[in-house]
Parts: sequence; C-alpha cells; structure tokens
Amino acid sequence: MKRDFISIADYSRDWVEEIFKMTGDIKAKQKNGEVYHPLKNKNLVMIFQKPSARTRVSFEIGMWQLGGYALFLAPADIQLGKREATKDIARLFSRYNDGIMARLFAHKDMLDLAAHSHIPVINGLTDLLHPCQIMADLFTIKEHLGRITDFKIVFMGDGNNVAHSWLNMASNIPFHFVLSCPKGYEPDQTVLEAALAADVGKIEIVHDPFDAVKDADVIYTDVWASMGQEEEQKKRDKDFRNYQVNANLMSMAKPDCKFMHCLPAHRGSEVTDEVVDSENSIVFDEAENRLHVQKAIMVDLMG
Repeated sequence: MKRDFISIADYSRDWVEEIFKMTGDIKAKQKNGEVYHPLKNKNLVMIFQKPSARTRVSFEIGMWQLGGYALFLAPADIQLGKREATKDIARLFSRYNDGIMARLFAHKDMLDLAAHSHIPVINGLTDLLHPCQIMADLFTIKEHLGRITDFKIVFMGDGNNVAHSWLNMASNIPFHFVLSCPKGYEPDQTVLEAALAADVGKIEIVHDPFDAVKDADVIYTDVWASMGQEEEQKKRDKDFRNYQVNANLMSMAKPDCKFMHCLPAHRGSEVTDEVVDSENSIVFDEAENRLHVQKAIMVDLMG
C-alpha cells in the first residue's frame, strides 16, 4: 500500500521520531560528503500552483542528492483541475513517476491527488496545512533544545497553514503551543477542536502578545498576509501591528528563547532586523533542515 504525507495528524509520534532519526543520519552523511543514493533512478514530479524558492530548491536538490531526479512544473505548465481533471493528472503521473510533491492553494485538490494517485503524494503546502515546514521546525528545535517535548512555543500571527500544522503536531507530541493573534484571526475551528480533543499537548489561544510569550522557549512568526491575501495587506498590517516580534517582545520570554520564521521574512513588519539577525535566531538552521527532513520523508515513502 502506498503512503502519502498530507498531514502530520495522519502519523504517530513514533513515525515522527523515526523520521527525525533518519534525518539526523542523512544530514550527517551530507556533511561528511558520503554518497547516499537510496532513490537512484527514481523521479519526483513537483506541481507548483504557488511559487516558492525554498520548496523548489530543497526538493529538487534533495532528490538529486538521493540519486533521483525531480521535474518542476510551474503554474503555466499544468492548470490542475482546470485544463485537466485532478484525478486524470494523478492517474497519468502515477505512470510516469515514483512520487508527487504538490504546492497548491486548495487542500481539496491535494486530497484528490492523493486519492487517485498510485504513487506517494507529499504535501508541499496548501492553504490549510504546511506539514513539511513543521517537521523541519520541530527537528530544528530538537537540535537546539535537545528534545521534542516539554517546551513552550508561541506562534505570533494568524491561524494560517503553519499554525494548523503546529496544532496537528501538538495532537501527537506533548509540548505547549500558544497561538497569539488578534480576535477574528483564530485558526480553523475543525483543526483546533481536533487538536484539543487529542489532549496530548497544551494548546492555548492568547490575544495579548506580551502575556503569550511569558516563559516561551521559542517564538515563531510568519508573514501577516499569506499568498492570495494581498488585498488584505493594509488591514492586516493595522490589525497585527502590536504583534511584531521585536527586541522588546523577545525580552519578555526566557533569556535564551529561540526565534523562528518559515521565511520569507518581511523585515520591519512581522519581525525586526535585530531579531532575525540575533544570536538567538535559528531561522537559517530551520530553512536548511527543510532539505534534510524532506529527504527523509521521500526515502520513507518512495524508498
């Protein structure tokens, strides 16, 4: 039976820990210059409705480092669900390829791809979820804190796809997740209720940013207006102005509190230069680990 990686909620803590063990091994091999080609002669097709430098580079280089090949399809190359039915694309690509990675708008399109594909489908992002990012994030936290449990992370921003995948992770692993946002920007109710019902991690929505970051081990932020929300930029800039991660806000957390951002960062908006470039910032470790974690996921699903 083929397996997909659509949501962290589909997998157990044991699987996450096994992927992290594999990630550590793969990262060490890469740093030591070892040749490691478990996906030799295999290929991954990458469907992009939303552009992303990090997602394309990390998957494309990752497949090459694993001995395989990755094919990039831009929005103009394939109009999923418009020029051709999603289920037909899934069936056709299953005959050409060994795996599909897709970065899409609608989460339903991702589910349709997975339902009709005979090869593994990896969720590179949808408007609802961003699971590869949070796998890389938690692995990075493990590297810096030495653990994946018993820490407090505060996500400063709206209830977006990154926040939703953090909620999925908190359904499996016991840590304290706080979402700090203005009223009206809370996460999807179904995702939130599922995480609360799991009763694994401690989950809170805190509207006051300074209350939210007390005793935080990690403060995380994202852009205030995601791709597709550009028309809301001015309103969001106004609504989120008190949620900027700056030196003053960081000082309210633990002295060694780490700063994370999934990038690209809008410096001067959701975060200041002094925070991004500080010694407590681990944003580039986090970005690098997308490569290593995604390689482990591809080996697990396609190997």
